[in-house]
Amino acid sequence: MKIILTEDAEQAAEQVAAVILARLAAKPDLVLGLATGSTPIGVYRRLREAHARGEADFSRVRTFNLDEYLDLAPDHPQSYHHFMRVHLFEGVNVPAEHVRFPPSQGDGLLARCEAYELAIREAGGIDLQLLGIGRNGHIGFNEPTSSLASRTRIKTLTQRTLEDNARFYAPGEEQPVLASTMGIGTILDAREILLQAHGAKKASAVRAMVEGPVSAFFPASALQLHPRVTAFLDPDASRLLTLREYYGQAATYSRRLRTEGRL
Repeated sequence: MKIILTEDAEQAAEQVAAVILARLAAKPDLVLGLATGSTPIGVYRRLREAHARGEADFSRVRTFNLDEYLDLAPDHPQSYHHFMRVHLFEGVNVPAEHVRFPPSQGDGLLARCEAYELAIREAGGIDLQLLGIGRNGHIGFNEPTSSLASRTRIKTLTQRTLEDNARFYAPGEEQPVLASTMGIGTILDAREILLQAHGAKKASAVRAMVEGPVSAFFPASALQLHPRVTAFLDPDASRLLTLREYYGQAATYSRRLRTEGRL
């Protein structure tokens, strides 16, 4: 796992967006795995801006979202359909038929989760997956004790996740307790993964992800098993890392080798 220590969330967003745009330039039919929440908003804003400047064409891009709450209508302000439309899709030219979400309404959910996995495979697999991390170490809605080989499925949300997301709901408004999510195994199938973490509340989860043992109790620790993960961490999120100074040195030497054309 490559650790990039950033000055703040804005610098991280700039760097992540730059990677996505570079991958898009190299492969116009890029397959993107997309995340929601406050973490990727800055990235999506930069992608919209690049498209508006004529610097990025998304017309051949296909997208697969990580997760969605069960039984929230797509136009519900807290649904991830709505989030993605507002923060990305209304500002870029991804064709509507190229946008996919895991099933979240109606019947036959398990069979439709399997169909979602099939759709990813038929698209050639996910080239680049965006991730955030929950305070309890979840990625997507893979809560603690999720199988490290899990595939897209329905999950019950933990109390910690419900508490973290409660701020998005009005007092008295019913909050979903179930969600559909890509599995950890699905995420690990992506060719490249970019993860962002910001703020002191994420520091313990980041330490477990980077330096802890691989454990189903900390789902993000499974990313240690992937050959191409880059984690972009602000000072607060990285503050508990034992080898924090080393990660900064390693990134400096890696940049030097890339500048010299040796990597």
